[in-house]
Amino acid sequence: MLRNVLTIFFKEFKEIIRDRKTLIFMLVLPTVAVPLLISLMTEFMLKAEKKAQQETLRYAVFGEDNLPDLADAFAADSSFERVILKDRSEINDAIADERIKFGLIIPEGANDKMTEGTQCQVKLYYNNASVVSRVKKRASELIQNYSEEIRNKRLAGIGVTGILQRDELLNPITIEDIGTADQRELIGERLGGFLPYFFIIFSFLGALYPAIDLGAGEKERGTLETLLLTPVPRLHLVFGKFLVVFTTGVVSSVLSLVGMAGYLYTKGQKVQGVMGEILSSISASDLALVGSMLIPTAAIFAALLLSISIYAKSFKEAQSYATPFNFLCIIPAVAAMIPGVELNWKTAMIPITNVSLAIKELIKGTMDYQLLVVILTSTTILAAGLMIFSTKWFERESVLFRE
Repeated sequence: MLRNVLTIFFKEFKEIIRDRKTLIFMLVLPTVAVPLLISLMTEFMLKAEKKAQQETLRYAVFGEDNLPDLADAFAADSSFERVILKDRSEINDAIADERIKFGLIIPEGANDKMTEGTQCQVKLYYNNASVVSRVKKRASELIQNYSEEIRNKRLAGIGVTGILQRDELLNPITIEDIGTADQRELIGERLGGFLPYFFIIFSFLGALYPAIDLGAGEKERGTLETLLLTPVPRLHLVFGKFLVVFTTGVVSSVLSLVGMAGYLYTKGQKVQGVMGEILSSISASDLALVGSMLIPTAAIFAALLLSISIYAKSFKEAQSYATPFNFLCIIPAVAAMIPGVELNWKTAMIPITNVSLAIKELIKGTMDYQLLVVILTSTTILAAGLMIFSTKWFERESVLFRE
């Protein structure tokens, strides 16, 4: 059996790697495109963040006579530029049209309230939909600084002049934050939910085109009938084809892991010293365990896609069947990004989601190895079950040559 399976494997694998589309999905995208994409996204976010911090903010203010000192504080700051609007009702439209970044309305009697020692409330209008916008933060900081000046004057009026005295009066109880999570766990919580998505999706994409070609593709070319006439048992044929699809899926996912690790390592060393320390704390055994999670996952995708391909009458039909399964593998993989979704005995039994959460825990360095055994076992059993189904599927004439 082994000889027949290996003969079929090497024959089919040689033909598969000649296909440019397969090579792109198996080799190029995982190692080049993903790190490049993340690099560009990171660069874009850094530039957008820098621009948001340095940008001169145009604003409109109404009621400046109600609190002249606050209006003067904005006017004196060169990072703000005032725009004159006819009426306060124009503020929303002006923000939407980007004529201004924010609008400030100071209520009547604000200056009197400052003199009396009471409180007033100013209204700050801004577009809170922008992810990288720092409009609220920058405008609020200036207002807060002015508010602190008023507060300090009031405290000085009752004899509280020292900084320590002011702090003790305003904050009689202070809190010392002592986080128990180390840097690796903190960074892993953020990156750990994001990275498994790429590993899993490339395991699927790496297996997709080889699976379609080895089933539906052979039907279109008319070579499947010839293959079935050979004195090789169908079990051996389907195992050989399965190994080809499985191998391309594993290679694709492992290369995505290598490409991502290489990018994070080089970028982490250059951008942040802390990132370099975190990456160095991830041992080779951790990476090996991440890789071990991807192997049964690739087997699941290989068996599933090969079954679809065997059933389909044409390459195009196989693609149309495989597309929904693409989303079915994405949705469980995204689960690791959802706040509050943690790896436990229940989630360890959910296919794909368990692998995604396990990789997240491995990157964080908080893996429960009992759960790891459960995940590997359940995923392997599922892969074996799908493989048996694919074999039975391949033995049915009504499936192979359906009208």
